Amino acid sequence: MPTKAHRAIAKLVRGGYVRLIVTTNFDRLTERALEDEGIAPIVVSGPDQLGGLPPFAHLGCCVVKVHGDYLDTRIRNTPTELETYAPEMNRFLDRVFDEFGLVACGWSADWDTALRACIERAPSRRYSMYWAARGTVGTSAQKLLTLRAGYPIPISGADEFFEELQSKIESIEEFNAPHPLSAAVAVASVKRFLSDSAHRIRLSDLLDNLGRSLAIALRDGPFADVGSPVSRESVTQRVKTYDSMTSTLVSVAVACGRWGDADATRQLRRVLDRIYAARQQNGGLSVWVNYQCYPSALIGYAVMLGASLGDNLDAVSKMFENEVRGINQGTPLAQLLPPFSFLEDPEGWGRLLEGMDRRRAPVNNWLEETLFNSIGAEFASRSEFEEHFDWVEIVLALACRQSRASSQLGDWFPPGAFGYRRTGRELATARINNSLGELGGRSPYVLSGLFGATAEECRVAVLMLNESIPQLRWW
Repeated sequence: MPTKAHRAIAKLVRGGYVRLIVTTNFDRLTERALEDEGIAPIVVSGPDQLGGLPPFAHLGCCVVKVHGDYLDTRIRNTPTELETYAPEMNRFLDRVFDEFGLVACGWSADWDTALRACIERAPSRRYSMYWAARGTVGTSAQKLLTLRAGYPIPISGADEFFEELQSKIESIEEFNAPHPLSAAVAVASVKRFLSDSAHRIRLSDLLDNLGRSLAIALRDGPFADVGSPVSRESVTQRVKTYDSMTSTLVSVAVACGRWGDADATRQLRRVLDRIYAARQQNGGLSVWVNYQCYPSALIGYAVMLGASLGDNLDAVSKMFENEVRGINQGTPLAQLLPPFSFLEDPEGWGRLLEGMDRRRAPVNNWLEETLFNSIGAEFASRSEFEEHFDWVEIVLALACRQSRASSQLGDWFPPGAFGYRRTGRELATARINNSLGELGGRSPYVLSGLFGATAEECRVAVLMLNESIPQLRWW
């Protein structure tokens, strides 16, 4: 059976942190651990297998068994056999130690003369060398460290070392938010492109590129796994990672929602379609499968917050046109954005988030905190932000109920923080009713068509929402 060290290394390979493994062992534990992670490595156990290898840039994961495989009678084991390698293997290893950084573990360097010589003659010092060992490294290992300006790492064992290494690398990756400057530059570009219709193609390219990059990161990143164990820590880490990965698009979405026209919001809809299509949909635990909709919700809320600031609902409503395509059938966007719509157990799963265990709308509250931390500077105060946030959730709830009713799913308003914030709810509904009363059919709420085709239909929808509040089971 593969050890914990083998499995940790395999996860590092899956995450893209390790590409090539050189081993002096004859067994196949490394290959088995990789296969358990769904990785089919290229295995080299003799010089005759080197001729057909692809270039390093296209090599993928490669396991080099420099002393052979236990099923091959040509294994190297005696001191004489370990003194030299075939010329083909020497040339290959020379490139490996020249072009890759090196982490050594479980190797004394005392007996493997030929392998030690390959490292000694590597001309480059471009990449670091680290040597993990229990206690003090031996004389041979110390000579290599001195020659390569390497770093010794005291460890208690290979299992603990590689598990801790994997955990730390994934933590760095998970919480490595884009540099704030990248978001600021992206927002400045969007504002410049929105100010002149001549830049509409450049705006489209910018949004497409941001959406494509995020979709690829969501599809291929460490959280494409929908089968890992569920815990408070794992749920919190995953959602924090989603927050980090979407931070640039959130800032851009607010700008587009506030100042964009119908064409700009349709471009944002393409972004949401692309992100939604990147989900892992083939089985898995429902909590992870459902939480894959969270990045779309975060960006959708940001667009709506911008629309609330700029009284731009009519333009932003174009984002809700048509259905988002899933595996079998389409779903209206209004049914995908509220947390109580896209999560099967929004309260239970939401309370797994750190600090949300006593909240009545935990994922909604998490969204609110994340968005305030990201774009709160756009608002005069926290209370003003909360007023706009409640407006967003109420408009989305009205739109969700309308889309459900038209698809014969029945009347239902997804709950939100507005359910227990009476002042925010009253301000938001008064804002809607005042617009309907003053502008009638010219009100942006009517023009948007999100929850009514006439002013009267919109007023009835708002009345029904208010009447539903006392019926909320957590109210």
